[in-house]
Amino acid sequence: MRRLFAATFTSMKQRADYYVYVYVDPRNLEEFYYGKGCDGRKESHLDDGGISEKTERIKAIHKEGLEPTIRVIAKELTEREALLVESALIWKLGKNLTNRTAGHYSKHFRPQHTMHLNLPSFDFHNSIYYVNVGEGAHRSWEDCRRFGFLAAGNGRNWSEQLDRLQPGDVVAAYQRRHGFLGVGIVRNR
Repeated sequence: MRRLFAATFTSMKQRADYYVYVYVDPRNLEEFYYGKGCDGRKESHLDDGGISEKTERIKAIHKEGLEPTIRVIAKELTEREALLVESALIWKLGKNLTNRTAGHYSKHFRPQHTMHLNLPSFDFHNSIYYVNVGEGAHRSWEDCRRFGFLAAGNGRNWSEQLDRLQPGDVVAAYQRRHGFLGVGIVRNR
């Protein structure tokens, strides 16, 4: 016999009432702080009594009889969307800002001042490689697995092929009599 239970459900939809805002110095039109919030959050910094580069800048603006310009950049966002937008703006203009942190998702962004560098985790398209891991006197699959390495040997012709691997590449280890043994990601060369 099937039983029916009464239940009250709440919507799983995230609130979309967050926004991202910027503080602009009216003396030089320089953007100096990005934030995210909802309701009256954007004005909360005007009376902040703490000690930070941001509050010192606001005090300096007030001392000259002016008010910082506050503008909403993006609206009707979920909190996660707002955090991502805020982090992107901080990342782009970070050196000129008074924000204390790089933002919630900053670990997913390219390190600042690295546009002139090829970074394996950002600029290379990784590949998947099939690697035949032989078993013999000079190497064993058990050693490869336990110590986290791949080896090809008994001649440059075989070991040279591993030189193509880049950090982030996926390797599928195979042995002729046993089939696929494992999958790994290249950490370094």
